[in-house]
Amino acid sequence: MFYKIFKVLCRMWFGLIFRTRVIGAENIPKSGAFILAANHVSNWDPPFLGTFIDREVCYMGKEELFKNPVMAWICRSLHVFPVKRGAADKTAIKTAVKILKDGKCFGIFPEGTRSKTGKLGKAESGVSLIAAMTKAPIIPAAIVDTEKIFSSEVKFPRLAVVYGTPMKFTGSTKDRDALDAFAQSIMNEIAKLKANTT
Repeated sequence: MFYKIFKVLCRMWFGLIFRTRVIGAENIPKSGAFILAANHVSNWDPPFLGTFIDREVCYMGKEELFKNPVMAWICRSLHVFPVKRGAADKTAIKTAVKILKDGKCFGIFPEGTRSKTGKLGKAESGVSLIAAMTKAPIIPAAIVDTEKIFSSEVKFPRLAVVYGTPMKFTGSTKDRDALDAFAQSIMNEIAKLKANTT
């Protein structure tokens, strides 16, 4: 219930205040598991990415967010689960795999952290590993201009989110080169989606 209320508020916020353009929403599967992979330039990105699609999105969130009981309750109510940053967190990966095995949507930012410059960074292989373990399709998504929200130059930029066509990883979980290459191919697709929007 909290998730649904929050989503309605986000649609009003991003839709009315920032006049968000939504492109490619028809590429989002109506049912079944999938991974939603996007670039990351702002703290606004997690709620923004899932606001304009009908599916609920689950995310990893840094474990520090869960130290405060109130924030921990909010995060869990919004389908966010903790992850230890800076190391391979097997528990977080298992949680992501279970989410997908249950036929849900898992949202991830392949770069692993926010870009301070707005430019796309190098993808980590975690997204490919989870895709390989679950056989879930990946929907690449480009987030445009959220880093400009309340900036000194533009207080209320017009935002955009673009959802691409599904991608599939067919390699092995043990093939590190293939995992890295596929992760980067996701970022390349995100770059194309972003370039065609701005």
